[in-house]
Amino acid sequence: MMRAPKFRYYAARSVKDAVAALHGGGAEAMLLAGGTDLVPNMKRRTQTPALVIGIRDVAALRRIANGDGLTLGACATLGEVAAHRRVTRGYRALALAAGSVATPHLRNMGTLGGNLCLDTRCNYYDQNAEWREAIGNCMKAPRGNGGRSCLSPDGTSICWVATSSPRCWAVSSTDTAPALIALGADVTLVSAEGERRIALEALYRNDGMDYLAKRPDEMLTHVHLEPASPSWRSTYWKLRRRGSFDFPVLSVAAALRLGEGGVVEHARLVLGAVASCPVVVPDAASLIGRTLSDEAIRELAESATRHARPMDNTDFDLAWRKKVVRSYVRGALEELRDRR
Repeated sequence: MMRAPKFRYYAARSVKDAVAALHGGGAEAMLLAGGTDLVPNMKRRTQTPALVIGIRDVAALRRIANGDGLTLGACATLGEVAAHRRVTRGYRALALAAGSVATPHLRNMGTLGGNLCLDTRCNYYDQNAEWREAIGNCMKAPRGNGGRSCLSPDGTSICWVATSSPRCWAVSSTDTAPALIALGADVTLVSAEGERRIALEALYRNDGMDYLAKRPDEMLTHVHLEPASPSWRSTYWKLRRRGSFDFPVLSVAAALRLGEGGVVEHARLVLGAVASCPVVVPDAASLIGRTLSDEAIRELAESATRHARPMDNTDFDLAWRKKVVRSYVRGALEELRDRR
C-alpha cells in the first residue's frame, strides 16, 4: 500500500485565511479541496508538500450563483456542476465535460477548481517512486522532490517522451478547461496581495512542468460565465479507452452562436489532451458568416488537425490519435448543427 509522506495540515476557515496560509507556507504549501489528484500524487511522491491547506469547508467557494451570467465556486464538486439546472440548460459543454470526469464517486469529491488546476500527466510521470527511480526519473518528477528539475543517470535533465527536448511534454488532461474556454469563461485568482480576474485561456502555458500562469501564492476561487443565450450552442466530445472513468486522450469543446438562417455569428473550438495546455483553434473563425454546411464543417475539421500535436505519453497509438481529431471535430460540429 502506498502511503503519503508526512505533512502538516491546516483547515482554512475563509478565502482570506487560506491565501494567508498559502503565502506563509511558500513553495512547500499546496491547497487540498477534493484531493482526487493531489492525494494520489502525494502517495506516488510526485508532489510532496510540507503544508496541506484544506479549503473544502470554505462556504464561499461552494456556491453556484446567478446574476450577470453564472459564477461557480472553485470548490463546487464536479457532480454538482454537471447536474446544476443552470449549467445543463445554458452551458451544455460544461455539463458534459464535468459529467465525464472519472466515476460518480470521484465527481462527488473532485472539485471544479481542482480539475482546472489538474497536474499534467505522462506515462513516465504517473508511476510510483520505485518505478520512476528504475528509469532514472524525469525532469518533472525528480529524485525526492516532485515538480523540480532533476538529473538522469547520465547527468542530464531529460524528458523520456522527447529525450532531446529541453522541456517537459506532460499532457493537460483537464476536462472542464476546454469546455469553459470554449464558453468564454473568466476566473478569479486571489492572493494575500489582492485579487485579479483573467480569461481562463490565459491561465495555461504549453509547458508540462510550468503549466499554470498563476503565482504559487494565488488561489483560483471562482469561474465566471457570460449570460446564457438560446442562440448559443455548445458540446463536448471525449476520447478515452474506458468510457466509465478514464482521463481524456483527446477532447473537443465547441461553442457556436447562430443567427438568422443558421448563419454562424461566433465560433470557438478548443482541443484538449493534445498538448501541455488546452489548444484554442483559431481556424474556427472561418465559420463566421457561413452556415454549418458539410463543406464548412469538413474544412474546419481538416484544419483543426494541424493544431493537434499529441505526444507518445498517453494511451492509444500516437498517429491514430491525431487522425481522430478530424472525426471528433466533425462530429461535434454536426451535433451542434442538427440539434433542435
